Amino acid sequence: MPESRGGGKRVLVIGAHPDDEMLGCAGTLARHARMGDEVHVLIAGEGATARGEETAAPESVRALRGAAEEAARIVGAQPPRFLGLPDERLDGMDLLDLVRRMEAVLTEVGPEVIYTHHGGDLNLDHRLIHQAVMTACRPMPGQAVRSIYTFETVSSTEWGSSATGESFRPTRFVDISGDLAAKMKALDCYEAEMRPFPHARSYQGIRALAALRGSSVGVEAAEAFMVVRELVA
Repeated sequence: MPESRGGGKRVLVIGAHPDDEMLGCAGTLARHARMGDEVHVLIAGEGATARGEETAAPESVRALRGAAEEAARIVGAQPPRFLGLPDERLDGMDLLDLVRRMEAVLTEVGPEVIYTHHGGDLNLDHRLIHQAVMTACRPMPGQAVRSIYTFETVSSTEWGSSATGESFRPTRFVDISGDLAAKMKALDCYEAEMRPFPHARSYQGIRALAALRGSSVGVEAAEAFMVVRELVA
């Protein structure tokens, strides 16, 4: 198992597309880094291919990777790893292939804590990433992963229905009152992916959600998660 250089926990966030990782848990990642944990990022899709197109423009892929790298730097994470898979086309590949690529990163990083998509999101790529994570992190003897938490991705999680899976009902809240500024600065890197208010994926919408989750637990700002697995040794 790899050793954490900082002596803290090894944390890995796994997102389907560039921006998912910061929308879902940038404040929590910044808090982990601030507390001495080693934070890693894995992004599966290149985020620039639309349905009906075979490949994304190279300049679009480079721009999104640059945004992801800068956002990771802002929250104190290691440089992201990219699988480079086609955006919104993960259903076109065998789940086993996705799991194997993910397992290779898990072996390299040896994370103890995983953050990833909620399994009931409207976006199919998000649901497939969730399924792949759960398969890759199955609790076999010697598995490094001790905790798996799912985050909410605005403009996907709240748009799901009973047809897509379980509703997001948070059971874990992380106080990001001191890290909200870092989250907003990281999202600035993805300015092209943001939308005007009242779209959920707007700066004002993100701040409102942080305030709502915070007020649910008596703090100024929070990010909310569902606990999928939490092993106390």
